[in-house]
Amino acid sequence: MLFRSGREGRSLLLNCFSACRTHARTANRSHAERWNESCFQISPNSKSNCAVIETRQLTKRYGDLIAVNHIDLNLKEGDVFGFIGPNGSGKTTTMRMLATLLQPDYGEAYVCGMSIYTHPREIRRLVGFMPDFFGVYEDMTVVEYLEFFAAAYRVLPNKRRKVVEEKLELVDMAFKRDAMVNQLSRGQTQRIGLARVLLHDPQVLLLDEPASGLDPRARIEIRNLLKRLGELNKTVIVSSHILPELADVCTRVGMIEKGVLIVDGYVNEVMRKARRRIMLNIRVGADTDRAAGLLEQHDLVEGVSIGSDELLEVTLSAEVEDYSDLPTVLIEAGFKLSLFREEEVNLETAFMELTKGLVQ
Repeated sequence: MLFRSGREGRSLLLNCFSACRTHARTANRSHAERWNESCFQISPNSKSNCAVIETRQLTKRYGDLIAVNHIDLNLKEGDVFGFIGPNGSGKTTTMRMLATLLQPDYGEAYVCGMSIYTHPREIRRLVGFMPDFFGVYEDMTVVEYLEFFAAAYRVLPNKRRKVVEEKLELVDMAFKRDAMVNQLSRGQTQRIGLARVLLHDPQVLLLDEPASGLDPRARIEIRNLLKRLGELNKTVIVSSHILPELADVCTRVGMIEKGVLIVDGYVNEVMRKARRRIMLNIRVGADTDRAAGLLEQHDLVEGVSIGSDELLEVTLSAEVEDYSDLPTVLIEAGFKLSLFREEEVNLETAFMELTKGLVQ
């Protein structure tokens, strides 16, 4: 079949996609519907214990290169999973396999209870995959572009425009609804791409560097949107090199090097694992040198240094968890504490502590 170019061609495409939706309906309930009934309809506001994404020894090779090496994942509804690793570590390959765009060489993966081998079409209806870079069609406005994909996702014609407008509002791009897609900035294109993958209300979102190219304000908006998606019980895998932002939005993180998932856990667990020794920041106001000498003699303390603004940076000995008597020691020695806090481990510090910087 030959399609005409321009608006007439786009109209034909939209009509074809609209016609396809009736063919997709079946009298029997699908596997996905049965799984949703058992896992998600327990109560309106409760979270299910069913694994939304599960991989077992998932492996992908390219010749002698092992891009993904026996990865095991288990993500539940509402999990926002931060996928961390250098370029070429296997993040995108893993996402593409979960999206059924790549076939593994070994292992298994399930999305919403369905195998990526036997139910790829059903999985694609439940997944929104946003790659790092994606093309746009010329001679289409933002609304036309999103309506085209809404038709591809089989959104009903009488609901299509409303869904598109809602997603544009969600990603703060309603003001560009009539702009030409190929004239958008990089950051605006990213936000339109995120609106596109949300059109069919997917249960699972696979977002590869969604904040890439965004200005600081847009990154904050994307971060807030990811939080909202988690609150809506969506399951999200998001990769990013902006580690502090992942810490703010993710409930779980995984760190991958050379295709191997070396860290996987809830954010507080990963932070605790990365913290070899507790660091304290203390300010006594006056006579800092004497306070440093007093602390260095204490059994709990491994070392003390004096930083800027007379800040005492105290490193505790290995495996020390309880340091509640240190403030008392200082107060009884006549010091007035204006600051006494434990130094927090951020995601960047954890990444540096737990990884070796290996690349493919």
